[in-house]
Amino acid sequence: MSEFQKNLEKYADLAVKVGVNIQKDQTLVINTTIDSAEFVRLVAKKAYEAGAKNVVVNWNDDVVNRTKYDLAPDEAFTEYPEWRAREMEELAENGAAFMSIVSSSPDLLKGVKSERIANFQKAAGTALSKYRKYIQSDKVSWTVVAAPSEGWAKMVFPEETAETAVQKLWDAIFKAVRVDTQDPVAAWKEHDASLHEKVDYLNSKRYKKLHYKAPGTDLTVELPEKHIWVGAGSVNEQGNEFMANMPTEEVFSVPLKTGVNGYVSSTKPLSYGGNIIDNFKLTFENGKIVGVEAKEGEEILKQLVATDEGSHYLGEVALVPFNSPISQSNVLFFNTLFDENASNHFAIGSAYAFCVEGGKTMSSEELAENGLNESITHVDFMIGSDKMDIDGITADGTAEPVFRNGDWAL
Repeated sequence: MSEFQKNLEKYADLAVKVGVNIQKDQTLVINTTIDSAEFVRLVAKKAYEAGAKNVVVNWNDDVVNRTKYDLAPDEAFTEYPEWRAREMEELAENGAAFMSIVSSSPDLLKGVKSERIANFQKAAGTALSKYRKYIQSDKVSWTVVAAPSEGWAKMVFPEETAETAVQKLWDAIFKAVRVDTQDPVAAWKEHDASLHEKVDYLNSKRYKKLHYKAPGTDLTVELPEKHIWVGAGSVNEQGNEFMANMPTEEVFSVPLKTGVNGYVSSTKPLSYGGNIIDNFKLTFENGKIVGVEAKEGEEILKQLVATDEGSHYLGEVALVPFNSPISQSNVLFFNTLFDENASNHFAIGSAYAFCVEGGKTMSSEELAENGLNESITHVDFMIGSDKMDIDGITADGTAEPVFRNGDWAL
């Protein structure tokens, strides 16, 4: 067996045993594209070997998707199949685990009318809102992992041939998810414990606000009174651990919906809706985004913010040191799963219910009362750099260093 095949086997094993942590007689649902077929087959094999009852694969094809955006009538983007939404809800209600394997080219939909992209995002977000709540309250186990496509690999390594670019991206992914270690499962358990040291410290401090300062950024983020910091591993309704993102280097919580003031500038490109948004600045007043500027993709970004009422607010605040392994790799992945783990970041849109005390069992109204934002979208964007300082502000107004020059100052 080649070294690549050994790593691919370890990666599939990791996604099944640590990512979703599949249980005996559980159903695994995989959402992916046909570019990932070889890896998907390996994941399915590992899942059945680990005791899965069924593996359901929902395939997409990027070429067909692009053809639809180019040729279908406008009304095709204002609807989403109800049967597909009900299928996902029913699978979640019956205890399935969910794995997304992302591989699409970040600029797959470049040149498509922004209204079409916005309409589809809104239609899908509305139809899948109940399923999304199951995910964001950790009712079920879920994970997001990646596999290269030729289009994505050529964006990351434009100077290489397609074949070499794909291999280099595989190598970068293997390194980012610790597959290149002798025992990746043990490495992840150790990594999980390390992140939880930061989580425990921040939860003990109970900061009222965080103040971000960097070139192009001066932002104050208030935190809900009952906020909880979390990182790496999560626990589902049945008490089973899982890893929602692989890789992950972040510890994160929720901002108070109406407590964000100032301005923040991006430090990495954002791939959203098949387009690249870059060099952008958002301005906030009492939590609401009141100003949007971007050198690239401004119209797409404005339509993202206009998705619904909640998309005018933030739903996540995440801390990632500049010296994280992904940042130090100097690879710009053009993919949020990786790039968010090289940088401090926020998310536009919905908040995770588990980031507030008792949130997993709260109603939408109760979550709102505790200061959490609700939206049909959740999009992370990167704002960290080696020039960023963050202070934690205590209830009595004392400022304490949390980050200095992009790294932990704890």
